[in-house]
Amino acid sequence: MRIVAGTARGRKIEAPAGDRTRPTLDRVRENLFNMLQGYIDNSTILDLFAGSGALSFEAISRGASLAVLVDSDRKAYEIQNKNAEHLGFTDRISCYCCDWHRAVPDLYKRNFIFDIIFLDPPYAITDMTDVFNFLIPVMTPNTILILEHQTGKHPLVPEQFEIIKQRSWGFCSVNFYRLSAKEEK
Repeated sequence: MRIVAGTARGRKIEAPAGDRTRPTLDRVRENLFNMLQGYIDNSTILDLFAGSGALSFEAISRGASLAVLVDSDRKAYEIQNKNAEHLGFTDRISCYCCDWHRAVPDLYKRNFIFDIIFLDPPYAITDMTDVFNFLIPVMTPNTILILEHQTGKHPLVPEQFEIIKQRSWGFCSVNFYRLSAKEEK
């Protein structure tokens, strides 16, 4: 797996061995970030269910100022730190080895607010209601949530979030969400 563009373009990153993580394919990342042009520069990123951290490392390579990676898997956490060091991104990456239930309230207490939130949960998780609701305190009205999911499955999300973009590439789809205007803080 390689970084597609930016300052670390072409550099390899590792993914945890085994089937507990499913790294976002290079072509999906490339298309996803083409859709995010204009939003990445100087942005703050939250990457829940981060796995290898490929989405965050791609964002940092393309100009994001900070990324927080959260994954409960110890091997994923170790790979994230190894990748951050290999790419020279340790000053702009923070990794959490815990469940999102614990990480998000801690980030809120530490006054983190994110511009872009990547959500790449296991495809078996289709009800994202709790996750989305937990994220509201670390969002602004302009925050973009990007949910990767299996094509043909329709994730359940709270009504106050509206889809602003959708794309599919084979078995993988992404939905872009924002808080609807009537729900903004």
